[in-house]
Amino acid sequence: MRPLLLGPLLAPLCWLILAEAKSDQKPEDNLLVLTVATKETEGFRRFKRSAQFFNYNIQVLGLGEDWHGGEKETTLGGGQKVRLLKAALEKYAEKEDQIILFTDSYDVLFASGPKELLKKFRQTKSRVVFSAEELIYPDRRLEAKYPQVHDGKRFLGSGGFIGYAPNLSKLVASWQGQDSDSDQLFYTKIFLDPEQREKINITLDHRCRIFQNLDGALDEVVLKFETAQVRARNLEYDTLPVLIHGNGPTKLQLNYLGNYIPRFWTFETGCTVCDEGLRSLKGLGDKALPTVLIGIFIEQPTPFLSLFFKRLLSLRYPRKQLRLFIHNHEEHHEAQVEQFLEDHGSEYHTVKLVGPDQRMKNADARNMGADLCRQDRDCTYYLSMDAEVALTNPDALRILIEQNKAVIAPLVIRAGRLWSNFWGALSADGFYARSEDYVDIVQGRRVGVWNVPYISNIYLIKGSTLRSDLRQKDLFHSSKLDADMAFCSNVREQNVFLFVTNQHSFGRLLSVDNYQTTHLHNDLWEIFNNPEDWKEKYIHENYTEALKGKLVETPCPDVYWFPIFTETACDELVEEMEHFGQWSAGDNKDTRIQGGYENVPTIDIHMNQIKFEREWHKFLVEYIAPMTEKLYPGYYTRAQFDLAFVVRYKPDEQPSLMPHHDASTFTINIALNRVGVDYEGGGCRFIRYNCSIRAPRKGWTLMHPGRLTHYHEGLPTTKGTRYIAVSFVDP
Repeated sequence: MRPLLLGPLLAPLCWLILAEAKSDQKPEDNLLVLTVATKETEGFRRFKRSAQFFNYNIQVLGLGEDWHGGEKETTLGGGQKVRLLKAALEKYAEKEDQIILFTDSYDVLFASGPKELLKKFRQTKSRVVFSAEELIYPDRRLEAKYPQVHDGKRFLGSGGFIGYAPNLSKLVASWQGQDSDSDQLFYTKIFLDPEQREKINITLDHRCRIFQNLDGALDEVVLKFETAQVRARNLEYDTLPVLIHGNGPTKLQLNYLGNYIPRFWTFETGCTVCDEGLRSLKGLGDKALPTVLIGIFIEQPTPFLSLFFKRLLSLRYPRKQLRLFIHNHEEHHEAQVEQFLEDHGSEYHTVKLVGPDQRMKNADARNMGADLCRQDRDCTYYLSMDAEVALTNPDALRILIEQNKAVIAPLVIRAGRLWSNFWGALSADGFYARSEDYVDIVQGRRVGVWNVPYISNIYLIKGSTLRSDLRQKDLFHSSKLDADMAFCSNVREQNVFLFVTNQHSFGRLLSVDNYQTTHLHNDLWEIFNNPEDWKEKYIHENYTEALKGKLVETPCPDVYWFPIFTETACDELVEEMEHFGQWSAGDNKDTRIQGGYENVPTIDIHMNQIKFEREWHKFLVEYIAPMTEKLYPGYYTRAQFDLAFVVRYKPDEQPSLMPHHDASTFTINIALNRVGVDYEGGGCRFIRYNCSIRAPRKGWTLMHPGRLTHYHEGLPTTKGTRYIAVSFVDP
């Protein structure tokens, strides 16, 4: 029997299988993205993330090579890109269905996926489509040779083009130039040759349906917020480009667009979520945590420096993994810095102090701080922090490290203002310009990690970045710019991105412009300039509970007792009065103060004598008036006062006070030191009710009506010195 010949029978079946396999292939499977990148910059990583987000198939050419195409990968030159493309196309030259997208990468991002890209490309009916620009480059003399365009952009841009592989092979076949020659000029001359243009079948994307070059077109491009994503829209042509190219001087504008494209956008939360993810430090032991050098800069008289150091100690990070570099430019703060280092310096791995006696300038000190980390291979991160930063989030350092950025700042804002430590945009001369989303970011209506052109006051830098991209010794000097602006400019020039995050509440910036240094305790005068820090330092931690009706005691009828001042507030007010030193009694001075009278003279110093009456009134309005209105229902006060003073009682000076009525609607008496420790005896007796308070608590205030009902006397101080702050308040 003859063997059965299966070949002829199997052939149709094989063709059927192949046909089915081919039909399963998605159109975008024939698309390959080629790009050139000789090193992995942050712009390149952003490009890759956007490509991965939209599922593009990418092949990178030249990675690891030295760049010979010009001074920078994105400037004049580019012949190296043509050479690399020509070599890469050799294996695709005969593949008629293979579509190649060639694009720059450092300053490009995708705004949509392969399906839309291919649809728009095929609609052109051309075999090769180049991006189009408003501006001609690099040879203006060629303008007359360009075909006229009725609608759209006229000139070729080489930063992005798409075509069938055989046609692209023909496009680059004649390249014999140097790596430093202009790729754009090469492609332009081919396009301007009518015979080659027709032979290769080249056209331009005149209406920016595929490619959007930003140079010369910034006014045309806006963000279009859709339900779950954001697109860049060209208003001039009403198109949604697939690729966005920040060519020429438009890198910062691309960085701005890159904050939203590609990102998921949630209208409910106003939140953009990056696709990188965080590198969590949870579960790591203390010794496994990265070593951080913290550079502290005290460049001007700064309020609440004691709170700054307190917050530094509150960071949830092992101190033995922290190294300190402190530049203190101010003699005014020398004692505070030395006290901090005496108390806590040994808790840190190392400490270096540059004091005011060394007369080091701001930029030099900041260069020194960065260089200390740069030279230390164990320094994984460098946190630069100015003393005017109130870093109230104890997890701030961990959060910044987890973001895994080369340079990142936490958002800090001046309380009640739009002033912050970042700029969303720059003006043409390199100074501040408000970006469209600046207010939304500052006020938390848009939340995320934002690529910005300028940060200051506090930021974290990777040590590896300082030893590579930012290895130049001088980051902070400039003939025209301040140290912070020079730093940001130098970082941007190295193609390193600056980020700011507002995903958490980190703290605030102090106002330092009007800080006085003429008093013993200057922070007392900061209630207007820095009210939040004034409250933190001087208002009792339980005041808020008292305002809710808790912790308020009634030791006598209509006499209320509640916490108001911290120990620090009491001590500094006493020390300020003793420093002033002009204690006086009513019997040897004019008792008429601000239109009021002391019914019974005391040994005292009035608030107006130390020029503190304006601040004292603010304190009464902010903290006493709300308590008054809660405890005396139906009574409202503007907290006006004629008399406010600190009284001193001593056994051999004035131990007590005779019975009297206060010349007030109501009175507050705040105990400024501690009975049984600083003095013995003292207290207040309300005669009409035969009710006494003999152990006043430091920082607590008695509040009682004046004039008619609460006739009272000061009980004798038998030992030591007693201080109380008194204020007679009228409506």
